Amino acid sequence: MQQIRPIIGITMGDPVGIGPEIILQALKDPLIYQTCRPFVLGDIHILESAAGCIKNSPDLLAIAHPQSAKYIYGKIDVMVLSDLDPDSIKWGKPDASTGKAMIEYITTAIDMATEKKIDAMVTCPINKTAMKLAGSEFTGHTEMLAERTSTDKYAMMLAGSKLKVALVTIHEPIAKVASMLKTDKIISVIELTDQELYRRFNVASPHIAVAALNPHAGENGLFGDEEKRIIEPAIKIARKKGLNVSGPISPDTLFFPPVSDQFDAVVCMYHDQGLIPFKMIHFTDGVNITLGLPIIRTSVDHGTAYDIAGNGKADPGSLIAAIRSAADQVACISEQ
Repeated sequence: MQQIRPIIGITMGDPVGIGPEIILQALKDPLIYQTCRPFVLGDIHILESAAGCIKNSPDLLAIAHPQSAKYIYGKIDVMVLSDLDPDSIKWGKPDASTGKAMIEYITTAIDMATEKKIDAMVTCPINKTAMKLAGSEFTGHTEMLAERTSTDKYAMMLAGSKLKVALVTIHEPIAKVASMLKTDKIISVIELTDQELYRRFNVASPHIAVAALNPHAGENGLFGDEEKRIIEPAIKIARKKGLNVSGPISPDTLFFPPVSDQFDAVVCMYHDQGLIPFKMIHFTDGVNITLGLPIIRTSVDHGTAYDIAGNGKADPGSLIAAIRSAADQVACISEQ
């Protein structure tokens, strides 16, 4: 199936978000076609509508399946999975129909990757409100991917050339984070991070840092005891398993480059703890990766940006990085 360049399915994401336009912008990059064979799972009418705000937008070709695609630079192959009317929907205004279409793109790509009809999938941004409007029980890509691939142990990683962060908790209210931290969960994320740094990025002996939860890493219990009760035991167990782990390290110093540069990845306790420093460095080229899956999935590290959707201002940098990362991961795994 590989035939030199991997086949990569790109889901269009929310039809009324910036997904359609960043796809058109990203696939104007000729280097992508030199490293992989990309096609889009989405709606050709919405893409045609988005093309109106893109200068020199590539042509669109409707296909029935990846094997019928041309994979020629300047021609975007689109596997048509919905038939939305651009005149009846508005940019930035999701409804049940756009939510259902969005979910169809994702589930189809997951199944195709699982059945090895494609080598990897790359996802454009979705919106949780749109998922609810469509009647979905999931809160995002990660949970849907895990359920559909029957994956019990998984984690979200944000990856860039200078920093990689993996999250113990993902989209949870700050008020609930401390009560949700469990030693076993932290061990699982450390192990997944170690395993996937080798499998996906060819890091032979990963060195992983673990962030503390509280200021000054708890200051011996003065500012909280989660470090001593939960995080330190996880680190000790991980070390006994032979993993190279350091911490818990206070986040106010951990992400200072002379410190973070010592590590291949950082395991963070909650969403913003990891994503704020990550996006300070990789705002336009960060990649979201789901660790632990039996398939390769990468994604942009941003949302649907409803406020600018449909005007051609969205930056395709993260999508370009996600496509390239997916192709690199296919190559890395295939060589092992």
